[in-house]
Amino acid sequence: MTGLQMSPAPERSAVLSRRIRFFAAATITYNVIEAVVALWAGGVAGSAALIGFGLDSVIEVASAVALSWQFASKDPERREHLTLRIIALSFFALAAFVSAEAIRSLAAGEGAEQSVPGIVIAALSLAIMPALSWLQRRAGRELGSKTAVADSKQTLLCTYLSAVLLAGLLLNATVGWWWADAAAALVIAAIAVREGIEAWRGDVCCTVPARGAMDAGLEGSPVAGGCCTDYATDAPPTGNGS
Repeated sequence: MTGLQMSPAPERSAVLSRRIRFFAAATITYNVIEAVVALWAGGVAGSAALIGFGLDSVIEVASAVALSWQFASKDPERREHLTLRIIALSFFALAAFVSAEAIRSLAAGEGAEQSVPGIVIAALSLAIMPALSWLQRRAGRELGSKTAVADSKQTLLCTYLSAVLLAGLLLNATVGWWWADAAAALVIAAIAVREGIEAWRGDVCCTVPARGAMDAGLEGSPVAGGCCTDYATDAPPTGNGS
């Protein structure tokens, strides 16, 4: 195993840090737009899922801001633990609000109105978010940054939420399943809780590939101790899904 690089060279680390800051800025910009559209459309349609999606965009902005704050430091690792906590709490806050709104809607028997803007923004996010998440995850794994990978999972969550939201909105619009919106919101909340727990524990796949090979005892293996398998590969996203 001699000759395996334990971590990126300083010059490479600087490049990766700049990339992560750029991806964080791109995430902030897009999600501000997404949040405004989703919250407005959700308010007009009375859609718990759309409002939850908009709040997730707000939380995603907060997560990206926390990541930018971390990498603005000369020693980002010193801020990593606190940044992970901020990201985790943002997931939990989203889950709590969305669950409450979905349960209230189901108990009252209130169905959301059809929302064309909601369908459009969900479809657009489904196309954009996978690529952005993959790029940030790849940079974060090479750098060995748990927070960068955790934030990329926040971005990837937006892809899952977009798919769930789109399904709920389309079912409500096409076959009149009024409860589909609230059901979609509860799925969003469940995913947020899972990701929040992983971020709080620091259980994210961020191992540098070379280091992972040493931990696993297999040269070139991308899966190391504690490295989640769904983030183990650096293959680009395919299609409009995860």
